[in-house]
Amino acid sequence: MVEETKPSKSLERNRLEPEDAQEALEHVQELLRRQHLVEDLVHRQEVGDTRGPLVEALVHRQHEAELSALLDDLHPADVAFILESLPKEDRQRVWLLVRPERDGEILLEVADWVRESLIATMDPRELVAAAENLEADELADLAPDLPPEVVAEVQKGLTDEERARLTAVMSYPEDSVGAIMDFEMVRVRNDVTLEVVLRYLRRLQELPHHTDQIFVVDRSEKLLGSLPVNRLLVSDPDTQVIDVMDTEILTLAPLDEAAEAAAAFERYDLVSAPVVDAVGRLIGRVTVNDVVDVIREASAEQTLSKAGLQEEDIFAPVPQALRNRAPWLLVNLCTASTAAFVASRFEETVGRIVILAFLMSIVAGIGGNSGNQTMTLIIRALAVGRINSANVGKLVRRELQISLMVGIGGGSVAALFAWAISGRYSLGLVMMAAMILNLLVGAIVGMAVPLARSRFGKDPAIGSSVLLTFATDTMGFLIFLGLATIFLL
Repeated sequence: MVEETKPSKSLERNRLEPEDAQEALEHVQELLRRQHLVEDLVHRQEVGDTRGPLVEALVHRQHEAELSALLDDLHPADVAFILESLPKEDRQRVWLLVRPERDGEILLEVADWVRESLIATMDPRELVAAAENLEADELADLAPDLPPEVVAEVQKGLTDEERARLTAVMSYPEDSVGAIMDFEMVRVRNDVTLEVVLRYLRRLQELPHHTDQIFVVDRSEKLLGSLPVNRLLVSDPDTQVIDVMDTEILTLAPLDEAAEAAAAFERYDLVSAPVVDAVGRLIGRVTVNDVVDVIREASAEQTLSKAGLQEEDIFAPVPQALRNRAPWLLVNLCTASTAAFVASRFEETVGRIVILAFLMSIVAGIGGNSGNQTMTLIIRALAVGRINSANVGKLVRRELQISLMVGIGGGSVAALFAWAISGRYSLGLVMMAAMILNLLVGAIVGMAVPLARSRFGKDPAIGSSVLLTFATDTMGFLIFLGLATIFLL
């Protein structure tokens, strides 16, 4: 017997290519610019001129009609891209022109910081209408940003099954598999023929998105295996499902980390994977589009974290942007001041050998660049789960060996350069020794900081670059000027 499942929503439209989305953004910006221009011209006219407001209203209505038509032809993700790329005032203007029935799907696509600003402009009735058009798993993604009374009102319109699904998804941690899984999937029993399965599929309006396999369950919903769609199409229709299904398949648990699921999808080239509970019952699935979102968000967070930033509206008010950026910049100022203080302790040395002032920046810069390479490699390896207690020792030794060899090679070149411009071979030797030692410092800090933060459950990328720069600058100056003081004076 084939079990019924809710048909998936149809695709709205084919998403535009990136360059077409950019063209749409430019078109929207041009229409907004014209609208602002007309408003400015009308406001400059004499007060007694009654034609101004009429002209403004007509042009405003024309631009709104053109904007509305343009937005209607775009995929929700492209509308989200446009909203994210506009200043807050223009963003609100464009948002008012979006058809109400599309509000929910667009709110799902926009970044968190844009979603919050859009929701703040909507009254409860508009929010309820937007959320009512969403599936349970989609509503769960949006619910944390909605007022509690709106979520409660939306739940009243759900079936018991949908309400149970919504409650289940919202109960899982934000970064877990349960929070990103969906419930639209095709399930069959193992004792039916492929012909029965095909007849059932023909009754559906369409297959759920990214359906590459049909899940085989028993009467208690326990997962028995999967039937790949390509095998279903080429096998004898009289064959039973049990004879052609795969029993060795990757399964996920709802409390598994979403990042680990993303790594599994990347490793095994998956399109979808079943999610089962503690007793093996099929409760949902994760698809590649969910995983792509996880990877994209993780990549964006890692990029910002390395610079000591959090995600923010690119058109956020200046005070808000300062609160986001100032803390790490102040930390960076303190670390740079420390490095400068170390250099100032060798004022006599630099005063007697002026060329040192020009060379010490090379030592610090090369150490920082090399350490940054090591740090990036470690952070990436931690993100995909390739570092553990069994291989971390070998990785540390390998990076130290590489830094030593690079130091010897690069230090030799730097030594020749120092000798050429100063005429002192002893300065070249000091330059070479300082570069080797600072490269080793960069490698040690580049590994130690992300590994330590990961060990204590922290994001390994946050602040790593600032601490690395502090170490290589401070130690670079200290090592180079210290060796110069000892051996050149």
